[in-house]
Amino acid sequence: MSGGDVIPVRFAALLFDFDGVLIESESIGNKHIADYLTSIGHPTTPEQSMANFMGYAGKDFLDRVEAWIGRALPEDFFVAREAEDARVMAEGVGEVAGAVAFVRSLPADLPKAVVSSSSTRWIRRHLEHIGLSDVFGDHLYSGREHVERGKPAPDLYLYGADKLGVAIGDCAIIEDSPVGATGAVASGGHVIGLCAGNHCAPDHADRLRAIGVAAVASSFDEVAGLLG
Repeated sequence: MSGGDVIPVRFAALLFDFDGVLIESESIGNKHIADYLTSIGHPTTPEQSMANFMGYAGKDFLDRVEAWIGRALPEDFFVAREAEDARVMAEGVGEVAGAVAFVRSLPADLPKAVVSSSSTRWIRRHLEHIGLSDVFGDHLYSGREHVERGKPAPDLYLYGADKLGVAIGDCAIIEDSPVGATGAVASGGHVIGLCAGNHCAPDHADRLRAIGVAAVASSFDEVAGLLG
């Protein structure tokens, strides 16, 4: 994508996951979780954390962590997570390679939304950090704030499409996590599995294909080619 070129898009709208699609937060977050669990006697690698917890939020996330360690999480887990979130919110998280240029190359009038398991506060902060705070307007939708069932249910994608006024079948959805891809495929949208983040293991594309995504891209240049 060269500066100034507008990407042709054959879809009526785009829905973006956030963590691992637009910002490089998955590797940071899962390393913190893995280090914490290891420190309390449950050896966990960042890869295991990503394989088991990535894409989940709220009670679903906590249930999966507690199933992994076989007991209730100690109270200081929540203290540690709050401190880490505060640190990351203060410092900001960088973009996934090519994300900003890609978004800036989309037609300005193309309806677009963020559909994320993260809070809208988190999304706004990091969009500001990477310089995209003006792009999505109020179309920032959170699985923990806007729908009763977050990912891997399809509800958030359907909600986002409805708020954009576009049928889900006319939307392309960009997702990186197997959990998100599961919900996106179930929604009926055209799902592009993105493997551009530094958290994506060599088998990541195969995992997304097994879920039934329409296509897989290893970079935003490839995403651009798939949209035309």
